[in-house]
Amino acid sequence: MNTGLEVKRFKYLRLNNRGALLEMKRIVVINAKGGCGKTTVSTNLASYYASKGIHTALFDYDPQGSCMRWLKLRGEESPNIYGVVAHKNPAKTVTMSWQLRLPDGTERLIIDTPPGLKGMDLIEQIKGADSILIPVLPSPLDIFATADFIRDLLLEAKVRLNKTNVGIIANRAKKNTVALRSLERFLESLNIPVVARLRDTQNYLRATENGMGIHELKGQNTYMDGQHWKGVAEWVDKERQ
Repeated sequence: MNTGLEVKRFKYLRLNNRGALLEMKRIVVINAKGGCGKTTVSTNLASYYASKGIHTALFDYDPQGSCMRWLKLRGEESPNIYGVVAHKNPAKTVTMSWQLRLPDGTERLIIDTPPGLKGMDLIEQIKGADSILIPVLPSPLDIFATADFIRDLLLEAKVRLNKTNVGIIANRAKKNTVALRSLERFLESLNIPVVARLRDTQNYLRATENGMGIHELKGQNTYMDGQHWKGVAEWVDKERQ
């Protein structure tokens, strides 16, 4: 498995419109549990940044290739996102470092990871991450699996919460349900911020089918959803001491 060891954390810099240097941020979307919404988080955050004129790249390490299928559906009129099929070995004539190269001026690199990462695979995938986003669904199985994964993240990968930006994204949260209350109790037990609580809406499916972020849908009552992604981006971009 290609786990990200080959991705060197170069500091890609360019000038913004005020003449200030911008450094690339590497954002890893990860959870050992499959089906928790990693691709939803990766594609919507990438499209949000791109819509703001931020040069964005998306690496797809999941063998299902959902992010790359989403990119192929994306219309030419949509803001550009640079995509890389990172889960496949390159052709014989292409080196891994060439396959994983980034365009000059890349400001955000978002990495969609495969499920089931443990041990060295987990450690290598999060190496050099500026921010780690962990999606979780409000179901008992997902909560237990995420608790185990966070334990592995802290113990095996030795992620230090005071030095690494780690955030939870509660996915498909339905108000006033037993499942949501169980999730909230779980989240309160962690010393990890909840960056966003994404509502359960078919708009995410509609956006995915059209290669869009939910904030790019027109006339679908998505203002609140767009605010969620604005909040996620602000959390990622916040300068921490």
